Amino acid sequence: MVTAAITVPMVAKDSTAAWYEPVLGWLSGHGISVVVTLVIAITAWWLGSRVITRVTDNAVKRAAQDRPVSRRSADTTMELTDAVMGQRREQRALALGQLLRSMLTFFIVGITTLVVMTELGFDIGPLLASAGVIGVALGFGAQTLVKDFLSGIFLVLEDQYGPGDVVDLGSAIGTIEEVGLRITRLRDSSGVVWYVRNGEILRVGNRSQGWTLAIVDLPVAYDEDLDRIRRLIDKVGREMDADHAYDGILLSAPTYQGVESVSGDAMFVVVNARAAPDQQVVATRALREQLKRAFDEANVRMPILARPQVPGAPGTQPPGSPGSGNQPRRI
Repeated sequence: MVTAAITVPMVAKDSTAAWYEPVLGWLSGHGISVVVTLVIAITAWWLGSRVITRVTDNAVKRAAQDRPVSRRSADTTMELTDAVMGQRREQRALALGQLLRSMLTFFIVGITTLVVMTELGFDIGPLLASAGVIGVALGFGAQTLVKDFLSGIFLVLEDQYGPGDVVDLGSAIGTIEEVGLRITRLRDSSGVVWYVRNGEILRVGNRSQGWTLAIVDLPVAYDEDLDRIRRLIDKVGREMDADHAYDGILLSAPTYQGVESVSGDAMFVVVNARAAPDQQVVATRALREQLKRAFDEANVRMPILARPQVPGAPGTQPPGSPGSGNQPRRI
């Protein structure tokens, strides 16, 4: 009796082996390299971020410790500047830390991407050559863009201004709302938003760094005693300096500066005080109000400054009539 041998085809098994064996071979070689590269990149980013954070925190603490306890105790302009710039140095340290973290992330992601592409079998040689050619073309065709980015980096590093500062950029004056690497956005006093390219900023006048001067010009009668005026102003200055309500506004006691000009029946005396960067207008108004009250109590005469009038216009008074000239009055 002849027994027929039945042969079972192994097509399915051979097909399965042909599918996963190359995959396993790739994973055992290039796959491990890709995983190791990603692990190294993540570890490097984590360590770099920790180092930057640690350095930034130390800089912030050092700036806080170096800052004088009381800004009123500053005797010189340099001491006052150091006192009020302490918080500014803290903000600058935080901004630089954020910039360094962004640069670290960009660098690690770029290097990791190139290494992974190489392990995946991509030939990055032509890609790098093309990037070089494109970079040269962009260097010639986008010089303005490159200039804006470089200027933006230096603006951040040098801390020329920051969000919330009142600045004069030449082309626009206003409050900084956002500082980008390419443009700076600020809003002027009328509410108009200005976008200024960083590469076009040739000068920066920052009115919010350090301290500002609150200046008041006061007209007094020509025959008033200047020594008496000086004593009154010094008294008002001492009272405002001792008042805790002005701790966040005034950085020094208001002082008498002298006579600015003499015109007709009036003398213009100048009083100023060092104020916080963002409190100049508030300090000026408060100083003018306190001086007005002191002058009222001391019966200091202040002339009525005549406004130009058009002859024949309604309300015009003939020369010599009461109220037509600079008549002294008591306030």
